[in-house]
Amino acid sequence: MNSEFLNPDSVAVHGGREDLQALGVHALPLDLSTTNPLPDIERGGDSYESMALGGHPLADGGSVYARLWNPTVARFECALAQLEKAQAGVAFSSGMAAMTAAILASKATAQATAHATAQDGGRSTGQPHVVAVRPLYGGTDHLLASGLLGVEVTFCTENEVAAAMRNSTVLVVLETPANPTLDLVDIRNVVAQAGGVDVLVDNTFATPILQNPISLGAAMSLHSATKYIGGHGDAVGGVIACSEKTAEALRRVRAITGAILHPLGAYLLHRGLTTLPIRVRSQQESARVIAAWLANHPAVEKVYFPGSDGDPRSLLQHQMRGPGAMVAITLRGGFDAANRFTSAVQLFTHAVSLGGVDSLIQHPAALTHRPVAPEARPGANLVRLSIGLEDVADLIADLDQALSPLGCSAPDPRVEAAVL
Repeated sequence: MNSEFLNPDSVAVHGGREDLQALGVHALPLDLSTTNPLPDIERGGDSYESMALGGHPLADGGSVYARLWNPTVARFECALAQLEKAQAGVAFSSGMAAMTAAILASKATAQATAHATAQDGGRSTGQPHVVAVRPLYGGTDHLLASGLLGVEVTFCTENEVAAAMRNSTVLVVLETPANPTLDLVDIRNVVAQAGGVDVLVDNTFATPILQNPISLGAAMSLHSATKYIGGHGDAVGGVIACSEKTAEALRRVRAITGAILHPLGAYLLHRGLTTLPIRVRSQQESARVIAAWLANHPAVEKVYFPGSDGDPRSLLQHQMRGPGAMVAITLRGGFDAANRFTSAVQLFTHAVSLGGVDSLIQHPAALTHRPVAPEARPGANLVRLSIGLEDVADLIADLDQALSPLGCSAPDPRVEAAVL
């Protein structure tokens, strides 16, 4: 049955498995081959060239080498693309490898276009430029600000995108819900302001179950698949859903840089997709309860959770299918309170990352967002929670025992400055 007519729960279970019956297997195969036999020099060479330029292996030429293509990875890519309602998916060794490839591919495409224009007598538009809507995941923010990829970057808010655009802009990057404050960004609004320039949406927090950026006009929907897609904290990977044309540019970068996802990771991430809908919905319901409970706790200054402000722009209604399972809070008592809180939990694990079956807690300003410019760094009293599949009453009991001793005294600024 065509996945276009299936609900997400069915696509999650059956996506990317269309060839299994012909192979005579029921469970996903795992192909760990690093190299593959060639039919002959000419056909093997043609297949190699096709993949090196971003295409697929030729039917009669073989897949040649695992840096270029792997069937286990390809099945996962197909499944994710189906869930995202996209033409194609391209999987990478990590979410940051995926983000890097997206920027490099956008830059290369723009430069090729500019070169062709110059050949026709036109003028170059200058150094490639990226517009980035803050807040963003700390790794993404740091990558863009570092200058390593040879692009100029303008950081802005959602409503400043149009003003930030230049003739040399090659990509607009945003994340919604954003890390770590769960800000919601109107994807359609940003796409309209971008004026035809590709928009990349980091969809990690929402997952394809709650949000499909391609359907809202974005060119690319990126996931750190390490998080909800894998869901069990045992596989690192990244994946981008997009058009086939964009996928060709991404695969070319991936082939050159060697950033393809390992087949074992692809196998685990594909297996994780089968339970993604039920995990996300269950975790989301617990997050709703926990966010409401935290809002009434005297040690909590503010709760950040999509919809906690009443959703004045109706983004949860028109853009998403639920708020997700991430919660952030600011604590009365500053950094000292945050430090004591994260150290006192027992059922939550104090660790970076998110989206797994177990609940995690972390302090973004001291960890994932430490390299971010001070003006964009989260507050020293902000703590982020990733809600897992434990019983919600047990999670609340753990939070309560960790929060209750905090009190509301002013923090020692010397301690905060020493750490941040």
